[in-house]
Amino acid sequence: MESEHHLLQEPAIMGESSSSVEPPFEATYKNLFRDAQVLNQAGYEVFDVAEERELPLIDLSELNRGEFIREECKRKMARASREWGFFQVVNHGVSREILEKMRSEQVKLFRKPFHEKMKDRNLNFSTGSYRWGAPSATCLRQLSWSEAFHVPLSDISGSVSRPNNLSSTMDEFATSLSDLAQRLARILAEKLGHKSTYFEETCLPTTCYVRMNRYPACRIHDNVFGLTPHTDSDFLTILHQDQIGGLQLVKDGKWISVKPNLEALVINIGDLFQAWSNGVYKSVEHRVVAHETKERFSAAFFLCPFYDTTIQSCSQPSLYRTFTFGEFRQQVQEDVKNFGYKVGLPRFLVSTH
Repeated sequence: MESEHHLLQEPAIMGESSSSVEPPFEATYKNLFRDAQVLNQAGYEVFDVAEERELPLIDLSELNRGEFIREECKRKMARASREWGFFQVVNHGVSREILEKMRSEQVKLFRKPFHEKMKDRNLNFSTGSYRWGAPSATCLRQLSWSEAFHVPLSDISGSVSRPNNLSSTMDEFATSLSDLAQRLARILAEKLGHKSTYFEETCLPTTCYVRMNRYPACRIHDNVFGLTPHTDSDFLTILHQDQIGGLQLVKDGKWISVKPNLEALVINIGDLFQAWSNGVYKSVEHRVVAHETKERFSAAFFLCPFYDTTIQSCSQPSLYRTFTFGEFRQQVQEDVKNFGYKVGLPRFLVSTH
């Protein structure tokens, strides 16, 4: 989600080819590549060694079984949200057909020539939905070797009156994942002792986002991120990824590599849920690493509220002061502009003075 604000904004274009599918990474960031050659000669890499591990696996079919099994399933979900900030779900109710259609339409979209992706008005997406690279990158650690369409669901619902395969597929995808996200949010709130309609009232389909990601193969994969380390600025993120792998997250102070599971959807806690849960559920730093020879695709749904939604901890004493989602986004954008990175939730801690 953080890339919505800054990681994949549009940099100045240099050496654009009219027919190339690829964003002009090497031409635009040639100075950083020159630095990379020096670093490669010195044996420098940006990555720690990351052990591959499987995320906690939750079988959502258990929610339809007896009371003991159902409650144990909910407990496992809450425990993973506390200890990992991530988990994966199977038997999630999102049809394989919808996921495969989404992947197929996404691949076709990214196969368009770069200049068409930059300027295509037929998609009916908001200006700035297409992002690539990192405009303010001054070193390789700040460069994201990826391109994405980050689309408000209001754009999708607005385009179904002028239907095409992409918009109708995105609408199906978003509707299915919205239902799942609301179900998971209710369960996680319940395990904190709160049975409420908060998420249904504040996170409407039109306030959420779908993001389609492509990570091109990268010859300097040891020196550049596919997506730089960040936390998500929403309540929940649901990710459908391919078999290539590359997603990594921090666990117990170390980076671990997530083993892909083609049957599962990946769920992660965002900053808003960490604040709402008063720090019980964790919004964990994660990143994507580039691959030397293979491209990677993923699609994500972000459960977001209205900008004026009040985010207030559900228990006292509160770790975080009350703020709105719009205030949070604005602070993130200001910090990125001023410091080059997101500060996030620490900005909103209650003062101890």
